[in-house]
Amino acid sequence: MAPESRDERVLRLMENTATSGVLGVILAGGLSRRMGGGDKALLPLAGKPVLRHVIDRLAPQVERLMLNANGDPNRWKRFALPVIGDTVDAYPGPLAGLLAAMDWAAAHAPSFGWVVTAPCDSPFLPRDLVARLHAAVADAPAAVASSGGRLHPVAGLFHMRLRDGLSHFLAGGGRRAGEWAERIGARAADFPVSPIDPFFNINTPEELAEAERLGVE
Repeated sequence: MAPESRDERVLRLMENTATSGVLGVILAGGLSRRMGGGDKALLPLAGKPVLRHVIDRLAPQVERLMLNANGDPNRWKRFALPVIGDTVDAYPGPLAGLLAAMDWAAAHAPSFGWVVTAPCDSPFLPRDLVARLHAAVADAPAAVASSGGRLHPVAGLFHMRLRDGLSHFLAGGGRRAGEWAERIGARAADFPVSPIDPFFNINTPEELAEAERLGVE
């Protein structure tokens, strides 16, 4: 029998991601300073909130999907997702959302072995994100996305055994997701940037307008 190609492995993994013990968390805990404050995930894009585009793409890839957001959870009620806030203070960034998801899983659903994270402002998120991250992780404890020669450590797959180390990293003042990914030896999963970089993210009004121009399904 011929060895399985990378593309065949990705397709096989795509068929099984919904039952693979992966907890998905969309990270919406930031302050959206470049957008002028507020919740950029709620801004309209192609007739629906930016967050809805992310949900529609990630939900079929995971066994369970959650939202990491701080403040009043009622503003997210329309999306019918469990909302978890940061478990550390002072808005330390996206890694706090990953830790919150890991803390929740450890307390309520220990059968989950992996957590996949995705930013709330990436409406072109790959529909094979989890499969390609799984294919890349091999024997490492994590894999993060890459496109166009850039790492996207906020879009990654992380084993639950990293939970204690992540907690210590944040407690010690660590904040940068890229630095932590390097420390833990995360593998990179490369994604094509044509016709659109799937990790195009919306931080400014100009980028929101560009996403509208590019068109999102």
